[in-house]
Amino acid sequence: MNKQEFLARLKNGLSGLPQEDVEERLSFYGEMIEDRIEEGLTEEDAIAEIGTVDEVIAQIVAQTPLTKIVREKVRPKRRLRAWEIILLVLGSPIWLSLSIAAAAILLSVYIVLWALIIVLWAIEIAFAASALACAAASVVPAVHGSVSMGLASLGAALFLAGLSIFLFFGCKAATKGVLLLTKKIALGVKSLFIGKGGNNEQNS
Repeated sequence: MNKQEFLARLKNGLSGLPQEDVEERLSFYGEMIEDRIEEGLTEEDAIAEIGTVDEVIAQIVAQTPLTKIVREKVRPKRRLRAWEIILLVLGSPIWLSLSIAAAAILLSVYIVLWALIIVLWAIEIAFAASALACAAASVVPAVHGSVSMGLASLGAALFLAGLSIFLFFGCKAATKGVLLLTKKIALGVKSLFIGKGGNNEQNS
């Protein structure tokens, strides 16, 4: 793939963004390719270092605020005719309700996912605090001569500490997973608004 093909596909894939943003990105990647060519690379090698068109598009979309994408999508490309305005007004109870419902569902998914993460970390903190409490409690019976009670408290402390360590790594992995999932959901929503279907990179 040469520079012109790369930039043409990139422009097509970013067609849902504001025109000034598209031009800025095209200029940026055009200069990036030229810089690599000046360093001795061929066009193909320079583009290969940058990545595929889809990867670049995904990165740009991820960095673009959803509000900007939605605003560009709903902005009329031309002056609406009277009958189009009437249809929009008459259909507003339907499309507005569906939009609100979709936004509410998406928000609910985010809240549920992060609520689960908060609960997991709360359990982790509870296990760690319980382990410390049991370890401290094991000292008192031992001082008063109840060695068996002290050992039982110490055993409980070690058990809870083990659970706490095990759960810590689980919480860490779950947090990373949910963070990645929410990013993918946001990217998917943005891609729907941009409507870049059919712009996948063809084999060169």
